Order: sequence, then structure tokens, then C-alpha cells
Amino acid sequence: MNRITKLFAEATEPILNVYATAGYPNFGDTMTVLNALQAGGVDIIEIGMPYSDPVADGETIQQSNQVSLDQGMTVAHLFEQLKDMRQTVSVPVLLMGYINPVLQYGVEAFCKKCAEVGVDGLILPDLPMAEYESEYQAIFEQYGLYNIFLITPQTTDARIAQIDAISQGFIYMVSSASTTGAKTGISSDQETYFKRIEGMNLKNPRLIGFGISDRASFLKASESAAGAIIGSAFVKLLGQAQDLHNEIVGFVQSIKGKK
Repeated sequence: MNRITKLFAEATEPILNVYATAGYPNFGDTMTVLNALQAGGVDIIEIGMPYSDPVADGETIQQSNQVSLDQGMTVAHLFEQLKDMRQTVSVPVLLMGYINPVLQYGVEAFCKKCAEVGVDGLILPDLPMAEYESEYQAIFEQYGLYNIFLITPQTTDARIAQIDAISQGFIYMVSSASTTGAKTGISSDQETYFKRIEGMNLKNPRLIGFGISDRASFLKASESAAGAIIGSAFVKLLGQAQDLHNEIVGFVQSIKGKK
């Protein structure tokens, strides 16, 4: 069973997914960050593959992408850093990024490498659903990888139903039509959107992302989904941390209410 499916089947409290940019704050920090996230009690780790034009991301994640790229991070280097990941990391791990570096690496070679190092799924926001179904779904499934689709407040019910039909694991529910970034609170418009999706009785669980930054927003989002995703707030912490391991552990525990 895929680790993602197992997690959602067994979870008894809201699921916390944390995003970290690979090779940030320093090139060699990827595994340090992953191990600290697990030590803090995170449920899913989402590793961002740095890209030169991350159009869906706000300033914080864009900046971390550039720092990582400037330090020499590539998809090949990331796989090298992750080669022994499963010796210490047991939680589900996703790679998130844009389709171009995957195409450059070669889709099947990329999926094969993901399976080798123990990656459970991919989030590729600019991969069209029709192209995934016709070109890549069979390859993803061959290597046991889930492709996690995003939906937004503007996504039609018909498209959401299509996404639900071909999805495994969970659906990434973008909280608002904006770039990533830590915002304050959940608006009434967002609550209306959350209720609309709840009412569709989708077969896949959902995690809410974009604008989740602390325990209060994590719990609020989790009222309308299986849990939530934190990105920019965590990447900001990475950029400022003096004691990387302990500050990461403390951050996760503060969100999970263990501290």
C-alpha cells in the first residue's frame, strides 16, 4: 500500500503536510530538514524542486528557489541527496515542482528514480490533466507514484469530479486564487468554497494549502478537510533559522499542538 493511502486510512487527527525547498537554506541541508520534520511529528513532507520560473509561488518560495538554484541544485543532485532517505524517513514524501525539469530529465527515468529513492507521489501544477491521462498515467502507476492534482475556487464542479475520478491519495485544495504565501485567517468566501467542495462527497480526501501559517489557520482549514499544507511560513523559518534541527522540530510541534 502506498504510504499516502495508509496515512489517510489510519489518521486520527488532522494531517500536517509541510513544504520545504530542496537544497535550502544550504545545498546540503535537504536531508537535515527532512529528518527534523519527521522528528517534529509531520505527517507528509513535500519537497520543492527548485525552478527558475515558479509562477504559482509567492516571494518567499520564489526566493528560496533562486537561492537553491544558485547553489547548484538540480533534479539529479536532489535524487543523489535522497538516495538513502528511507533509512531514516518513514512518512510519505512528495516531490512538487513544474513539469519542464521532469521532461528534461525524462518522465520514465524520473519516475523510476522516484521509486528507487522512496518518493510516494508528485505534485506538478502545470501538467494538464488530459496530457497526464493520455501520456503519463500508465508510467506513474507502473512506478507506484500518485499524481496529486490541485483545485481552486474557480475549478468547475465537472472538472473537480474528473480530477476526483483519476486521483489517488488526496486532492490539493488551493484555498484562494493567488500565489503561495502566509496570509492571515480564513475568509468567508473561502469558507463558502470549502463547504461547496465538502458537499460534493468526493471519494478522495483533501488537504488545504496556500495561506496556512500557524496552528489557528491549520485547525480552521482542517475543519473542512483532512488536514492542511504549510509552505511559505516554513520556508521563511528555514531562511532565518540559527539552529536548523531544533527550530524545525519546534515549528512542527507548535502547529500540531505538541508544544
